[in-house]
Amino acid sequence: MEIGATTDDALDATVREGGRRGEIYRDLRRLRDEHADRIRRGIPNIPRRISGFNLPALLPENGFNVAQAIVGSESTCVLVLEATVRLIPNPKARVLVVLGYPSVYEAADHVPRIMEHRPIGCEGMDDKLVKDLESIGLEADVLRILPKGEGFLLVEFGGASREDADARARRMLADLESQPDAPAHKLFDDPAEEKKVWKVREAGLGATAHVDRDRPTWEGWEDSAVPPERLGAYLRRFRALLDQHHLHGDLYGHFGQGCVHTRIDFDLQTAEGIRKYRAFVEAAADLVVSLGGSLSGEHGDGQSRGELLPKMFGPELMSALRAFKTIWDPAWRMNPGKVIDPYRLDENLRLGADYNPPALHTHFHYRNESGGFAKATLRCVGVGECRRLEGETMCPSFRVTREEMHSTRGRARLLFEMLEGDPLRGGWQDEHVKEALDLCLACKGCKSDCPVNVDMATYKAEFLSHYYERRRRPVSAYAFGWIHQWARLASKAPRLVNFATQTPGLREIAKRASGMAMERDIPAFAPFTFRRWFADRRAAASHAPRVILWPDTFNDHFHPETAIAAVRVLEHAGFGVTIPARPLCCGRPLYDYGMLDAAKTRLADILHTLGRSIDEGIPVVGLEPSCVAVFRDEMTELLPADERAKRLSRQTFTLGEFLDRHATRGAIPRLRRKAIVHGHCHQKAIMKMDAERRVLDAMELDYEMLDSGCCGMAGSFGFERGHEEVSRRVGELVLLPAVRAADEETLVIADGFSCREQIAQATSRRAIHLPDALALALRSSAAAPRERLPERSCAPDYAEMARRDSRSIAAGLAFLAAGAAMYAAFSMRA
Repeated sequence: MEIGATTDDALDATVREGGRRGEIYRDLRRLRDEHADRIRRGIPNIPRRISGFNLPALLPENGFNVAQAIVGSESTCVLVLEATVRLIPNPKARVLVVLGYPSVYEAADHVPRIMEHRPIGCEGMDDKLVKDLESIGLEADVLRILPKGEGFLLVEFGGASREDADARARRMLADLESQPDAPAHKLFDDPAEEKKVWKVREAGLGATAHVDRDRPTWEGWEDSAVPPERLGAYLRRFRALLDQHHLHGDLYGHFGQGCVHTRIDFDLQTAEGIRKYRAFVEAAADLVVSLGGSLSGEHGDGQSRGELLPKMFGPELMSALRAFKTIWDPAWRMNPGKVIDPYRLDENLRLGADYNPPALHTHFHYRNESGGFAKATLRCVGVGECRRLEGETMCPSFRVTREEMHSTRGRARLLFEMLEGDPLRGGWQDEHVKEALDLCLACKGCKSDCPVNVDMATYKAEFLSHYYERRRRPVSAYAFGWIHQWARLASKAPRLVNFATQTPGLREIAKRASGMAMERDIPAFAPFTFRRWFADRRAAASHAPRVILWPDTFNDHFHPETAIAAVRVLEHAGFGVTIPARPLCCGRPLYDYGMLDAAKTRLADILHTLGRSIDEGIPVVGLEPSCVAVFRDEMTELLPADERAKRLSRQTFTLGEFLDRHATRGAIPRLRRKAIVHGHCHQKAIMKMDAERRVLDAMELDYEMLDSGCCGMAGSFGFERGHEEVSRRVGELVLLPAVRAADEETLVIADGFSCREQIAQATSRRAIHLPDALALALRSSAAAPRERLPERSCAPDYAEMARRDSRSIAAGLAFLAAGAAMYAAFSMRA
């Protein structure tokens, strides 16, 4: 059935036609005629009135718009299959003004005057939100550039040009400055800065959910709305109500439309706390109604406010709302228990007084969760940022599958239901959870992009560690998880190993045996290792400050030229480079398969071997971002009580971080070329890309930073059979098209081994690492010592070398075979 605005003639004709449609329209007209005056008097005409049903749309003066009447009915009446929406112009230019007031109340008082200037956005936030953001370290650099104040309005103007938008903003400022209570202000006309400031406001819902890990905040009264001219009065009385009930909540929201968001630290796990919750929301509902407002200004009533609607509408309008639902849903099958005749607001709680989280033995310690893994499964509050199809990294698997089970939110919900045993009953061995986690790339994008910092990569590793306690792991877990051991063995005879992995026929056998996707290429081993090169070099004795270069498996065995470049860059910057006395591995590949006991053993080995250097405070520089992330993140979660682990975590850096912090500006060589830079997901999530940006700026490189998107390879994920298609589709979202669009003279810089492999296997380009680019700059300026490097180039193609080797070996074997055959034939004739 298609619905919309209806003229009187069309309405008469529809009723005459009869049938189900005619019956609905007849009854809707009867409802309108009977309750028209009550609807006009009793339903608030304010910018944000979501509570109840939109009965005013049926009034004659509103064109009997059945579509607008049904919008917001929360599936209690119909299912909307398709909708035509009204578009509004998107301004070509935007300017943001932030106004600072002594309190959020004065900010709210000024809203009507500001709205006279017709901004395209007017958002507000109080000092408590700002302080909470500071306390958790979120957007701290942005908070410092806000104007002075304890309450803020973010006012945005649009225009046909930057000058047009700027002029509108300045007219508002001139008006405000003419008043005795003029606020402090700052005008932002840099799009990058504007984006940062907006992120402060947008972070509100997530950032306030877990400020105090022992007292999480909850929904329940999170989107009330009042007439904008009464917003200041509402906020003052609402804050007093919070204080009266000894509750806390930050205030922010769409102040230009009178809508206020908050999350409140209700105690929803004890009977007394639940009684207090009910008492508070009933009092809050009375307050909103007294000011002519709406219980919901955005999210809807559902169960949490449905019980309170009689306070807002009274018995006669409630009868009209009930009749509206009955007209559409006479059997009351549509979303029962919501809005009309709802469940009580204090039943069906997610936790409740009988909530008893299970006691679990886990490998990670979840330091930010007072209740361990069970508390971690409650961290997601359902914002849905993980369902965005563009923007930052999170969530690559959802972006290509569009399935809720493959979003961060969906996985978090499944883990919670797994621990509850309802409806999932398989515990750690539940196949539904395993299926949902299978396509998680463990990119850690959610740890930084999610407003509440859900860490699905850690949850996945934890789950798999228990899942495989009663199952045999797939062969790929050992082929990829133990890459450090296999690489050390391969280094004994790299050409022979490459012959087996690069020769047609043999390489297919190798892929099949290891669980690798047939569509993937097996990376070739370098003909020498970085450790061998480092042991053979003749470095002069130096009294320069020491730094330990971490020779990870990939830069040691597959790309030694990158580690060699890092040595040159660090020495040029004035540091003496050492490496661990024996081969070590951080265990990063083990996490992807839940081999956490083995990973913990690797870390303990590192702490023992590097013990003296760690205690002396010697910094460690890592080249593979995922290895640095282990030291900065997983290590202290696996070994929370180990003081040496904490020290190592604090003194481990990426090369960019180390140079940015410790090198003089003159030590960074110039390279005046174009480049595109892809940040490794773990680096963006844990270490951030700020230091790399500053180093690239110091190099005077003309670069584009690809801030969004995952490469799709994600360690071993994209190599595994069954993951190749998803891996490539993720790469095609941002990275691969950008690489193909770059001209041949543009450098492609990507620090992750798997990122560079995805680029090499899906495009005609080969990416280089930051130290490769720095070494190239040194060579260009002739500032580096002229030490000969075996098979040196920025990014040697070891795979192509290995294929040439394999062809040579194959030709030699064929020659030997032919010679043997000829000899055998001659011997038989003799």
